[in-house]
Amino acid sequence: MASADNTKPPMGALARAALAVLPVVAASLLGQLATVPNLAPWYQGLVKPGFNPPDWVFAPVWTALYALMACAAWRLLGVPRGTPGRAAALGLFHLQLSLNAGWPFLFFALKSPLLALVEIVPQFLAIAACIRQGRRVDPVAAACLVPLAAWVAFAAVLTFAVWRLNP
Repeated sequence: MASADNTKPPMGALARAALAVLPVVAASLLGQLATVPNLAPWYQGLVKPGFNPPDWVFAPVWTALYALMACAAWRLLGVPRGTPGRAAALGLFHLQLSLNAGWPFLFFALKSPLLALVEIVPQFLAIAACIRQGRRVDPVAAACLVPLAAWVAFAAVLTFAVWRLNP
């Protein structure tokens, strides 16, 4: 007899982990491909505001943020298929992740703080929308993205300052 429950069975643990971790790792690696070759001399030669963190801060911060993003994705993927809002939360998660992967190409590879500034606004809005939607289906997943929202907001201010200081 068919169940009255309209949800599909949960995916396997390995598939869920892969679907959560692999896109996040891919975004991280893509960002590094755009960033690392352009740190010296271009980025090091930019005038930066006094509140710019030391270069060594970025790797551990982004490592923690990517780990939290993977955790958020893992939790959202664990919400039963068919749950209202799950698909929207996952869509917003992948949108913000795509924008996250694109920012280093604009800033570092294209050497354009202005384009990066234009891109970071919808990136932040996508993160905020993902948090809002995610809270409806898994509040812990949404909480995992709050540090990302804070860091991207800070990065937006930093990007603006770098753009202004380097006409």
